[in-house]
Amino acid sequence: MNYKLIAQETLNIEANTLLSASKNMNNVFDDAVAMVLKCKGKLVITGVGKSGLIGAKMAATFASTGTPSFFLHPTEALHGDLGMIGKDDVVIAISYSGESEELSQILPHIKRFNIPLIGMTRDSNSTLGKYSDLVIDVVVEKEACPLNIAPTSSTTLTLALGDALAVCLMRARDFQKTDFASFHPGGALGKQLFIKVSDLMRTDDLPIIPQNTKVKEALFKISEGKIGTVLLVDDAKNLVALVSDGDIRRALLKEDFSIDDEVLKYATKNPFVCDDENMLASEALVIIEEKKIQLLVVTDTNKKIKGVLHIHTLIEKGIS
Repeated sequence: MNYKLIAQETLNIEANTLLSASKNMNNVFDDAVAMVLKCKGKLVITGVGKSGLIGAKMAATFASTGTPSFFLHPTEALHGDLGMIGKDDVVIAISYSGESEELSQILPHIKRFNIPLIGMTRDSNSTLGKYSDLVIDVVVEKEACPLNIAPTSSTTLTLALGDALAVCLMRARDFQKTDFASFHPGGALGKQLFIKVSDLMRTDDLPIIPQNTKVKEALFKISEGKIGTVLLVDDAKNLVALVSDGDIRRALLKEDFSIDDEVLKYATKNPFVCDDENMLASEALVIIEEKKIQLLVVTDTNKKIKGVLHIHTLIEKGIS
């Protein structure tokens, strides 16, 4: 049996379902967007079985993209949770057949409070369709299931229509990256947009030595500092140079090298620094990569050392 061919056929069926829905989309979608935009409360998604699973995902997508939303199971609604729906809310009810028993039982109660209802179903004449103020068609020519029974193409289409509605709302609200990151502070985007240099830089026990320190003493400080580098300062405590263990190793190859030399002789003078501790950590990483350095020294505008930021710290914290 050629499973690859079966998989391709499944994808083709579902892809064609989406393309067909795109071509046949009507103005109801515009009305649905307008209805949700006018909503002063929350967008409540409800459905049973596979439709419920799709609804839960839709609610999560809406909630993370600027539309306050939650999923309500019809059975739980019948046993007290119906009170979670407020008069300022909008409800999206999902049922492919439009006749899901549990869902049908809560529809009269929703309409009793004149709560706007958007139905997602294949049949506008179904129970769900008749109760709905707007019906978004979920019509498929065939399920990808070989028996044409298991919800496959229909659930894919429902999910895609939910995504389409979420994207329309994002565009309407001019939802930006910073807005998205506000709802995902622990995610990769949140780290890029919110974590600053000051949040990650090391400020304690910095390996700082006078610029006239001997190589021998500098080596001890490099070992103690555990960042592979020492920071050289002048009498005013301003940064003047950096010396890494790599600088010392390269110096050892020189014929005139002496462990009693002043370490400044082998230092990187006037190193690149960051004088803005409020810079985003992701921007600092770009600088580190562009300058091909491992350590970024953070100073004030007068070259007074405030901290150091190591590339390993950025990587460990997931900054990219």
